[in-house]
Amino acid sequence: MIKKILLLGNPDLYKISEAVSSTEDLSGIICDMHDTLINFKQTYHAGRAIAAPQIGMFKRIIYMYINNEPTIIVNPVLDFPDDETMEVLDDCMSFPNLLVKVLRHKRCLLRYTDQNWEKQEVVFEDELSELIQHEYDHLDGILATMRAKDNKSFIVKENL
Repeated sequence: MIKKILLLGNPDLYKISEAVSSTEDLSGIICDMHDTLINFKQTYHAGRAIAAPQIGMFKRIIYMYINNEPTIIVNPVLDFPDDETMEVLDDCMSFPNLLVKVLRHKRCLLRYTDQNWEKQEVVFEDELSELIQHEYDHLDGILATMRAKDNKSFIVKENL
């Protein structure tokens, strides 16, 4: 089911999400995250991932959908193998017409369990590293606006 995406200014976006128990049925929330992401893609022609808190579900779940391939990330732990960073214009489904200039790590190591409760470990680089850091931040109640490089780092998309 398509869910309403919480928008910038909604205090619920700043909540820290809870870990998911292996006894929880994730099928409903994963379906909702998929449907909501696909609807956003059709509306805005953008969107590669969504975090559960963006639809009001405060669980540590990220749903990525890249090249028609879903990836379900449960209870992720994020590490950085080095200090190399990159400057990016970050966008978000919670503020669809705004870009924020932020610094992100160029590489990250993500450990998580998948929907079958199997442990996974993946290294992401460049744009996928930025994407996973962005979604991971949502699980901790952090928005890209809070990571802005400075107070001149905000761009309305229509100005591009």
